[in-house]
Amino acid sequence: MASVRPARPGEAAGLTALCLRSKAHWGYDAEFMRLCVPSLTIEEQSIAEGRVLVATDDSGRTAGTVSVGRDGDDAELALMFVEPSAIGGGTGRTLFEAAVALARELGYRRMTILADVNAAPFYERMGARFLRNEPSDAIPGRVLPFYEYDLTSGASS
Repeated sequence: MASVRPARPGEAAGLTALCLRSKAHWGYDAEFMRLCVPSLTIEEQSIAEGRVLVATDDSGRTAGTVSVGRDGDDAELALMFVEPSAIGGGTGRTLFEAAVALARELGYRRMTILADVNAAPFYERMGARFLRNEPSDAIPGRVLPFYEYDLTSGASS
């Protein structure tokens, strides 16, 4: 079972590489991945603000990461990626629950999620409610499912 800790200064590059490995797991081509780099980059500033969490496996290796950002008055699940070898092992659920707890600690009442189509079923299982499709933040002309998660009750609103 994964444990979660705050990201540490100096981890941004390694966590960004994890995000890119995880995204590539779904078979996207090189051009698609190149276009995704800016939106999959974890900033040291976000780590310094305490908005990035890291999941580690039983041996202490990094198994995933999640970042909670701002979307107006709401929290945004900015990034959530699991090491490909750990996909399906519960790390995603652990990270999602930690992100929900962090967003609540930060005083948010709702969390938005712009999901990759491959992750949409996961977010639905976590209780997020589909709102609509939104333009991709990385790929021109692509639309992605947009969800909300109600932080006041632990379920979608």
